Amino acid sequence: MQPVSHTNSYYAASANDTRQRPTLTEDVSADICIIGAGYTGMSTAIHLAEAGYRVIVLEASRIGFGASGRNGGQIVNSYSRDIDFIEKHYGDHVGAEMGRMAFEGGRILRRFVKDYNIQCDLKQGGLFAACNRRQFDELQEKKALWESHGHEGLELLDDRQIKRHVGSDRYNGGLLDHTGGHFHPLNLVLGEAAALESMGGVIYEGSPAVSVDEGTKAVVKTEHGSVTADYVLVAGNAYLNGLLPKLEAKAMPCGTQVITTEPLSPEVQKRLLPQDNCVEDCNYLLDYYRLSGDGRLIYGGGVTYGAREPSKIESLIVPNMLKTFPELKGTRVDYAWTGNFLLTLMRLPQFGRIGRNIYYAQGYSGHGVTCSHLAGKVISDAMRGQAERFDVFSNLPQYSFPGGRLFRIPFTAMGAWYYNLRDQLGV
Repeated sequence: MQPVSHTNSYYAASANDTRQRPTLTEDVSADICIIGAGYTGMSTAIHLAEAGYRVIVLEASRIGFGASGRNGGQIVNSYSRDIDFIEKHYGDHVGAEMGRMAFEGGRILRRFVKDYNIQCDLKQGGLFAACNRRQFDELQEKKALWESHGHEGLELLDDRQIKRHVGSDRYNGGLLDHTGGHFHPLNLVLGEAAALESMGGVIYEGSPAVSVDEGTKAVVKTEHGSVTADYVLVAGNAYLNGLLPKLEAKAMPCGTQVITTEPLSPEVQKRLLPQDNCVEDCNYLLDYYRLSGDGRLIYGGGVTYGAREPSKIESLIVPNMLKTFPELKGTRVDYAWTGNFLLTLMRLPQFGRIGRNIYYAQGYSGHGVTCSHLAGKVISDAMRGQAERFDVFSNLPQYSFPGGRLFRIPFTAMGAWYYNLRDQLGV
């Protein structure tokens, strides 16, 4: 099978590395076999290779083909459900342990960029923007919550101060996380792949796994070859494509849409985002946006449940962009694409083991950039015999959606409609 092309995104068009890795056509062995060359797979592989392990990565398509190469490119700390939710539902001990890890993923990402000289347009500063008073009050609570778990670098902005960061009248205030930031997501994962290869790791593209067999040594088979390994990590997330049906039943692929404008003049860039921060609003169906390294506005949002592709992405996103920045009326859209993330019922990531030596991590529910990099550290430690932090995640209940595959899409869409209505009414 020949590797497929990336989706027609701005990221693919501006990728630093367009080389195609070979397809697996023989039977090979390694200490660790990883299925999926996205952030989870690359973070785990780098941590293990740094410790001296022989790592082989199998990628069904291209490095970063899924969410890792299509996302909004924002460093957003914590989880899709915040630490207070975790404390309430799973107890103070679990909340404290997950709170200690909630801000680690961004630090790991930055270490990779620095240590391996990854060119991915990394910039500092991420802003949560409140669309109404209720959301602003919730941001004050978020600031207090994160600071109680040791996170520093947060700045609350009122309705006047936020205009120094966003040239829009939409917002009542915001919370600036100076440890947040933004970057070119495909170039990040491509740089991570090169880092792994520099340590002897091997990546096969166009090599989808067709079976994973337990045993004293695990065996991962592809159409034309196999990998025998001490441990396997399944890191396909929303792109497992039937490999492990029981695992896929625990979560639901959802699509999010992104557009990229033509390059904007320096004057327009300065009016839209004077401090060059990335922004996400606080709505349930949120908008997120930032400037690219070459001065384009990258604007995303919307959710399609069940990973169906909308017929006209621009019609979903451009009205929201113009609501935020009316002066962009008439601006050309050069790229539009969609990509899938994986939603869990509790909106918390799912880590676990199948048997003794097959690990998995999935379901970041929209917070995959930082949590996937954390997952790589936590899983690599578990494979090396230090499983305490892995067990914090793996002991969280992993529920399937009520009604199974048939009903999970309408039930979830109904819930989204309800929360979207609350956002519109500001209640």
